[in-house]
Amino acid sequence: MSQIHSSALISPKAEIAPNVHIGMGCIVEEGCRIGEGTEIRPHAIITGGTQIGSHNQIGYGAIIGAEPQDLAFKNVPSQVIIGDHNVLREYVTIHRGTKENTATKVGSHCYLMTGAHLAHNCQIGDRVILVNNVLLAGYVEVHDGAFIGGGSAVHQFVRIGSQSIMRGQTRIGRDLPPFFMAVDTNQVSGINRVGLKRAGYSPDKRRNIQCAYKLLYRSGCNVSQALELIEKNLQGEEIDLLLNFIRSTKRGICMESRSLDPEREL
Repeated sequence: MSQIHSSALISPKAEIAPNVHIGMGCIVEEGCRIGEGTEIRPHAIITGGTQIGSHNQIGYGAIIGAEPQDLAFKNVPSQVIIGDHNVLREYVTIHRGTKENTATKVGSHCYLMTGAHLAHNCQIGDRVILVNNVLLAGYVEVHDGAFIGGGSAVHQFVRIGSQSIMRGQTRIGRDLPPFFMAVDTNQVSGINRVGLKRAGYSPDKRRNIQCAYKLLYRSGCNVSQALELIEKNLQGEEIDLLLNFIRSTKRGICMESRSLDPEREL
């Protein structure tokens, strides 16, 4: 049985599954769906036809599904779609899609910390972590297992690769390849060694990724030539993922920081 505070405002046209907890002063508007076992903490607002899966936690004052901050928006129907077992902490904001029948999407088992912002049409994979006050512009993609440090900012249409990491206060307007570590502005400084180990990547796979990084940034080749070297000399699912990601970039990729010692351990 769901527990809904007497001060919460729930549209009769919202769909509330069993065992949902909705706190004081919350608003759930028409067309929204709240999945089983989800907790919505006080003063959160769920609007814009948002669809929330099961066993999520929506933090104090979060606003999910508000109209996009986009001058092209014409007040058409669009959505936010959220998977299962996510934690969205205090004051997280997620805006719905700009174009008709499009959606901003969050996968499952993600952790969005205080003040994180997802603009319209962002696509967030599974097991993604956004630390406090991360800002994602429109149409950003964040692939599975990525970690974005506090106060970081990502330009529109940028892709963040699987199992990559952005250090706090990093700013990027280019794609960040899978497994790499972003720093400063549009730069990388090695591979995400700790994250890869925690994600269960074997020593062989981690060495493969490290070799690919060196070929890409330290072989003296341009990107196209380096990709050919990687494809010729390295094999594995992780290498295929890296090659496909880089070859499909439209914005270019982050390059290695010039301040790094080229002999340093990755």
